[in-house]
Amino acid sequence: MVKAIVGANWGDEGKGKITDMLAADSDIVIRFQGGANAGHTIKNEYGKFSLHLLPSGIFHSHVTNIIGNGVALNIEQFIKEVSALKEKGIKLPRLMISNRAQVLMPYHVLFDKYEEERLGSKSFGSTKSGIAPFYSDKYAKIGIQVSELFDEDLLYSKLKGVLEVKNILLRDLYKKPEIDVDELFKQLIGWRDAIKDYVADTHAFLTQAVKEDKNILLEGQLGALRDTDHGIYPMVTSSSTLAGYGAVGAGIPPYAIKDIITVVKAYSSCVGAGVFVSEIFGDEANTLRENGADGGEYGATTGRPRRVGWFDAVATRYGVECQGATQVALTILDALSYLDEIPVCVGYEIDGKVVKDFPVTCMAEKAKPVLEYMPGFKCDIKGIRKYSDLPKAARDYIEFIEAQIGCPITMVSNGPAREDIIYR
Repeated sequence: MVKAIVGANWGDEGKGKITDMLAADSDIVIRFQGGANAGHTIKNEYGKFSLHLLPSGIFHSHVTNIIGNGVALNIEQFIKEVSALKEKGIKLPRLMISNRAQVLMPYHVLFDKYEEERLGSKSFGSTKSGIAPFYSDKYAKIGIQVSELFDEDLLYSKLKGVLEVKNILLRDLYKKPEIDVDELFKQLIGWRDAIKDYVADTHAFLTQAVKEDKNILLEGQLGALRDTDHGIYPMVTSSSTLAGYGAVGAGIPPYAIKDIITVVKAYSSCVGAGVFVSEIFGDEANTLRENGADGGEYGATTGRPRRVGWFDAVATRYGVECQGATQVALTILDALSYLDEIPVCVGYEIDGKVVKDFPVTCMAEKAKPVLEYMPGFKCDIKGIRKYSDLPKAARDYIEFIEAQIGCPITMVSNGPAREDIIYR
């Protein structure tokens, strides 16, 4: 059976913990899109980890972990993460990189940084991880596939052609040093040698795994509102964050995906720019941020303070619909225990009219939140394992959200540890 675990919002919904938990019952865990531009935080018996590229099944000895063809493979980050886990004495399970994945190049990171600098106040709030230049090159058909690292003549010729254009931009647009083809070629050969034992024909492997009905978990990065087509364009990532893309980015039949677990946070947060209708500010935001995810609401990749706000039922229902969710996991409910009453954004007021459907970006930028207030539960709910043992106000809040988003909430996370989960 193939399951997908994805986010409903801007990312940062707490997918790492849920993926880590579901990986225990999986044979294979696959990263299918994005790159090292966002992280999944996992807390387990080994410690607390922020995984940026490795699949979240990496802590389970029985799981085969795959970096799929849809991923922007930052080889330097991959080597760093593998080394860090080994240094902590963690024995890695089987780990595979698709030979059809493409390499995030050093110049992708440079161009991301230089373009953000050039745009100034009009920048996209990029993590400067090279993601937009990577996907731009991929679809311009000048990317480097992992398999091409093993054909040195082809690789050198391709690099030489690509750098003819890149160096013109570096020199004349950005006024930066040009890239030497020989130095870059040497760097790539070193990277190739470091990953060669992981590179495999994952298409053939997964085709057989689907035939054998293996338990396969597709791990998404970011959330529906950062999707290139359906998100808050242009303040989006450069790959599809939807479960539907999992079939493409992993290389499995679309009809194989039977269950889509969409992760939703009990309030709202995001790193980066873009429309965020229910956002709050000042002391109110600081209090929620500090009460939020374990250690506070700070980006796992950037360390930037996350923007925070109240639960946005309009955006979340849209995200759940875009993902095709079959069930929802609600995370970090415990963070709201300090509130006397809990605001929920149930509609948007745009030009004097209240709407319930999530609008296109140019209309959402005009929106003001329409709030309803639920009674607070005012107690520490960590450690509770049965839904019926939650305070009535907490259960009312969950059930109100469930009705708003139109999808069953089957899991409730009420603490940072793997075991802090309530099944409904």
